[in-house]
Amino acid sequence: MQVLEAEIAKGSFWNDPEAAKPILQERTCLTALVDKYETIFKELQDAMELLDLAMAEEEDAFIREIEISIRNLRKKIQKFSIGLVLSAPEDSCSAIFTIHAGAGGTEAQDWAEMLFRMYSRWCDQKRYKIAMIDYQAGEEAGLKSVTFSVGGDFAYGYLKAETGIHRLVRISPFNANGKRQTSFASVFVYPEINDEVIIDIEEKDLRIDVYRASGAGGQHVNKTSSAVRITHLPTGIVVQCQQEKSQYRNKEMALKVLKSRLYQAEQERQNEKLREMHAEKDDIGWGNQIRSYVLQPYQMVKDHRFGLDVGNVSAVLDGDLDVFIEGYLLQKQT
Repeated sequence: MQVLEAEIAKGSFWNDPEAAKPILQERTCLTALVDKYETIFKELQDAMELLDLAMAEEEDAFIREIEISIRNLRKKIQKFSIGLVLSAPEDSCSAIFTIHAGAGGTEAQDWAEMLFRMYSRWCDQKRYKIAMIDYQAGEEAGLKSVTFSVGGDFAYGYLKAETGIHRLVRISPFNANGKRQTSFASVFVYPEINDEVIIDIEEKDLRIDVYRASGAGGQHVNKTSSAVRITHLPTGIVVQCQQEKSQYRNKEMALKVLKSRLYQAEQERQNEKLREMHAEKDDIGWGNQIRSYVLQPYQMVKDHRFGLDVGNVSAVLDGDLDVFIEGYLLQKQT
């Protein structure tokens, strides 16, 4: 903080507003953290003084007040700890969120749509804004894949905890014999990179295909080839967008997704050695789900990464995910 203040105090600091902007943003974030710390520390001191008074007076009313203070402090300390965890430059970004149905046809596609509904409700609770980028409907029900952006402060920082394989166990509504079925879907989350981050994409490295948009959308989708698919030849990354009405806007959105994917790939490449040192390299495969949602023969959601069980499956599927997201982030801190 002192280093930043010294930099800002220089007479030449304001000569370049663009260079000054990230430094001012960093100071704002650090100032907010310091203010939160001082507030929590003051409340802790007050609670300790109240405890001393309660022990001297032996008053039950004081003890009940202390219990309430401690519960509130515990919640504030947890949120403060999560704020410390979300310290990577990309954590404060909005997110690009993708869900893919696994093998299993209609069952898996229905599960992918259930996940989309779950995350949509979580975003609504947080007042994060969702913007559709691409939606591939299933043949009979559900969806094959969906890509959307989640706009809001630290959307990526929180939602990155959801990357991985999600497993559902239930009595199949699509099976006349009423047999128990296991379905899988994968979730990938990338930071939405703003224009301040430079990602070099050369035209010669791109293959751009246009095609007619599918699904709902009225007469427009049947008459024009507005959907865009972009293949980044050096990496093989493929992105597409068909939700906008014009080919230009679909290309613009697809390039934004590609930029985020390339940034994430570079971050993963740079961090590969570090992940190997800590034995934390997880391949996205059907054998290593991060979370199981069991509806039959009992009801439970289990996060396999840190062993948390929650019995209220309905609440989780309605977007009550904070206990998993915050638990994962705090567990990564230790």
